Parts: sequence; C-alpha cells; structure tokens
Amino acid sequence: MSDKTRSRPDTRDVEPRGAARDQTGATGAAADPSGGEAAGELSGRSASLWADAWRELRHDKIFLVAAAVVTVFVVMAAFPVVFTRTNPRSCDLSRSLGRPSSENWFGYDLLGCDYYAQVVHGARVSIVIGILVTVIAVAIALVLGSLSGYYGGITDSIIARFTDVVFGLPFILGAIVILTVFENRGLFQVTLVLAVLGWTTMTRLMRSSVISVRDSDYVLAARALGTSDFRILTRHILPNAIAPVVVYATIYVGIVIAAEATLSFLGVGLQLPAISWGLMISDAQYRIAEAPHLLLFPGMFLSLTVLSFILMGDALRDALDPKLR
Repeated sequence: MSDKTRSRPDTRDVEPRGAARDQTGATGAAADPSGGEAAGELSGRSASLWADAWRELRHDKIFLVAAAVVTVFVVMAAFPVVFTRTNPRSCDLSRSLGRPSSENWFGYDLLGCDYYAQVVHGARVSIVIGILVTVIAVAIALVLGSLSGYYGGITDSIIARFTDVVFGLPFILGAIVILTVFENRGLFQVTLVLAVLGWTTMTRLMRSSVISVRDSDYVLAARALGTSDFRILTRHILPNAIAPVVVYATIYVGIVIAAEATLSFLGVGLQLPAISWGLMISDAQYRIAEAPHLLLFPGMFLSLTVLSFILMGDALRDALDPKLR
C-alpha cells in the first residue's frame, strides 16, 4: 500500500494554480482604470449625472422661464444698443422728473435723461460685477477646496482655519469697512472687495465634496497605478465633486448683484458717473413721493434678475440630486 501511495501523482495544486492565474489576470484587468471598464464607468457616471439633470431641467417650466429672463438681461448687459440707441447721458433739463408716458414708458430722471436708457445700460455694471466676483470665487474654491479636501492633514488644517477666519467677517459690513478706504470706487475696487470676502462658502462646499469622493474605488485604483495627483484631481475627483459648487455659484451671482446694489445704495459702492441699478435706486430714495418711477423700474429689474438666478440655482440643485426627483 505504501508503494501505491508513493506512485500516485499529486494533482492537488494543478487546478488551484490555474484558477489563481485566471483570477489574478481578471483582477488586474478590473483594477486598471486606464484601459478597462473603470475609466468608462467613471466618465459615464459623471456624464450621466449632468445628462439626467439636463433632461430634468428641460421639462422644468420655472427653470426655463428663469433662464430666459437671465439670458435677456445678460444680452442687455453685453449689447445695450440692441434694446436702445439713446445715449443715457444725453439730458434735457426741461424734461426733469418727467413721468412715464406713451412717448417714454420709463420717464426721465432729475437731469432729464432718458430713464429707460439708463436702466438698460445699468444692467452692464451690475451683471458684470456679479459674474466676475462669482468666477473669481469659484476659481479660489476649486484650488483651495480641492487641495484641502484631497491632501488633508496639515494642508487641510491651514486652509480650513484661514477659510474660517475670512468666513467670520460679515459680508456686507466687511465690504463697507474696506471700501471706505478707497477714495475712488469703481468696478475694479467693488469687484475686488466682494471677491476677497465671498469665496469662503464655495471653498467649504468644495472641500466637503472632495472628501466624500477621494476614497472612492476609482480614485484608489488610480493612485495604485501611480497616476499623478493633478490628474486624479482634474479627471477623477473634480467632475464628480463640482456639482454643489455649480449650484451655489448660480445662486451666488444673484447674491452679488444684490450686494453691489446695497453698497451703492448706502453710498460706499460705485460712484458717479457710473450707471448701475444700485446707484439709480440710491438717487431715487430722495424723490419717491414726486417721482416713484425712479425707484420702480431699476428696483423691478434688480429684483427680477436676482430672483431668476436664485430660481435657476434651486432648479439645478433639484435636478442634480437624485433623492429630490
């Protein structure tokens, strides 16, 4: 019996070795995001999110109306001659405080200037400031929020504490204090101050979103393959983490437009001869009883613009969140 036992071939390891080779090969193929299904799944997930959101937004009447209003005002700011060819600085004192009529629906201001032309040209400064401040804030948030959320540790501590310090400064009150330092306050000064004070919320949103994504399987696989941090951030993390920032940025444009109008109304924002809705409302406060149209029309345009940006942001948030569908 011992001879038979010794002569019997040992086949116990034959099948497991082959199976192990097959399993290893399969694992390697699955773990390679650059050449297999992981990369496609990642890009498909990000593209699917925005595609699904767009399908939702196309059927959202509130979003479509708000987007149409925003489009009109943006075109008005970029190309005011499309809406009026009247020079807003061409005045006739004989028409001072002229009320709205069939000849001129918006009436005239104190100096006899065409008020419709001023409202149209006032859109440019207000909307440009809103968009510029938002773009700067988004750029800062993408850099600081991504670095803080991705690297963590001492990098996160430094950026997070600095963000908290700036976040603690009151937005409007801080802008008032800083702007009083400038003798001449134009578009550049107002944009700079609002951008310096207004990036913190988006940075915190970006940090939180990156933290929720950085330990995902596709990110860990990319690290294991030696992919650079820059490529991981730009290709794998940002496309899947930027949605909350986009939503807030849409709403934030309206917030900045309202902030500029508030600062100009308080006398610490833009200065003459600039034309903006905030300056027009500031001038109108002294003549509400005798010329209410001076407050009505810029206030109506300002409110409609701010409300449209906020409604667009709300609709975009709902469309990007599957739980709210």
